Amino acid sequence: MTNVANVQDYGQSGDKKPSVRAKIQAMGGFLTNMVLPNIGAFIAWGILTALFIPTGWIPNEDLGQIVGPAITYLLPLLLAYTGGRMIAGQRGAVMGAIGAIGLIVGSDIPMFLGAMIIGPLGGYAIKKFDQLIENRIPAGFEMIVNNFSIGILGFGLMIISYLFIGPVIQSLNEAMTAAIQALVSTGFLPLLSIVNEPAKVLFLNNVIDQGIYYPLGLQETVEAGKSIFFTVASNPGPGLGLLLAFTLFGGKIARRTAPGAIVIHFLGGIHELYFPYVLMKPLTIIGMIAGGMSGIAVFSFFDAGLVAGPSPGSIFAYLALTPRGNFLGIISGVLVAAAVTFAVTSVILKLDKNKDEEADFSSSLAKSQSMKAEGKQLMNFSGETAEAAATKNVSKISFACDAGAGSSALGATTFRKKLQKKGITDIEVKHYRIEDVPEHSDIIVVHKNLSDRARMAHEDKRIITIESYLNDPSLDELLDQLEQEKK
Repeated sequence: MTNVANVQDYGQSGDKKPSVRAKIQAMGGFLTNMVLPNIGAFIAWGILTALFIPTGWIPNEDLGQIVGPAITYLLPLLLAYTGGRMIAGQRGAVMGAIGAIGLIVGSDIPMFLGAMIIGPLGGYAIKKFDQLIENRIPAGFEMIVNNFSIGILGFGLMIISYLFIGPVIQSLNEAMTAAIQALVSTGFLPLLSIVNEPAKVLFLNNVIDQGIYYPLGLQETVEAGKSIFFTVASNPGPGLGLLLAFTLFGGKIARRTAPGAIVIHFLGGIHELYFPYVLMKPLTIIGMIAGGMSGIAVFSFFDAGLVAGPSPGSIFAYLALTPRGNFLGIISGVLVAAAVTFAVTSVILKLDKNKDEEADFSSSLAKSQSMKAEGKQLMNFSGETAEAAATKNVSKISFACDAGAGSSALGATTFRKKLQKKGITDIEVKHYRIEDVPEHSDIIVVHKNLSDRARMAHEDKRIITIESYLNDPSLDELLDQLEQEKK
């Protein structure tokens, strides 16, 4: 039986308004895509800090002099440059960097939050200017207008950033830092897990991780050489504990798939792999929260932290970014989080009266898909179902996720190999951030919790919603349909 609900023609249901969650996800995705291309620079700075500051592995006064200028100038400028480029290409990138230098010189703290605001703002300003003068520049004056427009607008933005925007952002940053530091000093920092763990499962983790914890962590690292903020939302321990519990006490489908998910999650750092298991048994979020809180408590007890944000959040990234003297605390925090989540989740699974988890999974999948789909039996002009039409003459399938570099990459690689095994080699399968999916894509594959956001960005595209990027009935059906089309 084909599941038409999974293939959604948003061109025919475009009147559906995107949810608030989808809008927040999009904002988090935007923040992530300012940070993600520059993660290598952040890691390079973290390694430099771990090695050469006075408390580092091999203290070196000369090389340690790079630490301050790198975090003060290099990293914020990269963020602002990337944010401007996302809005208005190279001209936006230059405007973003010009505006950021005003923030940097006019403040006493690393301007990460400011750079993530002023970069897109600079890009937006030059984009609007370019739209205003489009087709109005006399022939031969294009270069002088293009150069002086950035020069004059950039000059104004730089001065405004220095005198007004910078001080406001610094005040907000200090207020937010003080609030979170209060949690640290009073011992309530573990309570952040009450927000972190549900947010992760709903694909909102990048909003808080990239937008709040990373900037705060980098700021604290300048002073202390490490920060616990890098661990509060990225700990791979809770996900490990959850998947171990499903491996031992879950139903047939969980026992079959969870072991593979453990490898990809814990070693590869792709946390999205455990999200479907929580969605399948929502009560297990209690175990995730308990594990997250336990991990943060252990990190706090040992005064442990990382020197940079682990991206992806794998155990290898954790160990690589752990400074001298913090290995016991970091490893203990990960293991305790895993153990607590395992214990709580195991009890929940054992007490679950519905033992037929495979049927439960299929039921919950069908329910979620029916809520997302509209016009399940819509027919197109030729009399074909929407599903059949969606797989006709397919040449490009795009897997999409929040950042375009984690779960979607895994899903695209896996599905491409399955196509190759079927002898289908003329269909291009690639992965992207949702907003970056090319217009010539025939089918877009996203997790069901990201479907509203995908609809916001691609109203006229056919979207397949899935629960798992690896083994999902919808992907199996799509594979069978494509195979039939090629025969």
